[in-house]
Amino acid sequence: MTALALNKKAGFDYEFLEKFEAGIVLTGQEVKSIRQGQASLAGSFVTLNRNGEAFLTNAQIPPYKFAGQLPNYDPKQSRKLLLRQKELNYLIGKLQQSGLTLVPLSLYNKNNKIKLEFALARGKKKADKRQTIKSRETKRDIAQALKQKFRG
Repeated sequence: MTALALNKKAGFDYEFLEKFEAGIVLTGQEVKSIRQGQASLAGSFVTLNRNGEAFLTNAQIPPYKFAGQLPNYDPKQSRKLLLRQKELNYLIGKLQQSGLTLVPLSLYNKNNKIKLEFALARGKKKADKRQTIKSRETKRDIAQALKQKFRG
């Protein structure tokens, strides 16, 4: 499974509670654009509507360069996610709790189909973000110290 688009900032801004996988409804030219690595998940999110359907909202998928002119094509249009009814009911129940949201993590190939990995997440507070930065810097310092020790 090769990642075609990643949402790198999501791991910094959110604490992931559970991860899910969903198919995504795309047109042919959108699939080609994603496979070229043109898609962006920055600032996107997953929404559930009243009919019990899930949508990927605000994801940027530009038109395929070599396709003809596409009238009325919106690169940030909402795209339907394909989930089982049991999963949708579970997510609806979880989202009724305060402070939880659905955050897309990556678009990837699986069995020649494009899938979206998203997570049920809780937003991090400023102190949690500082702790993340501090632990990342500590790990980097330890790795550099070990590298220098084994060199010399």
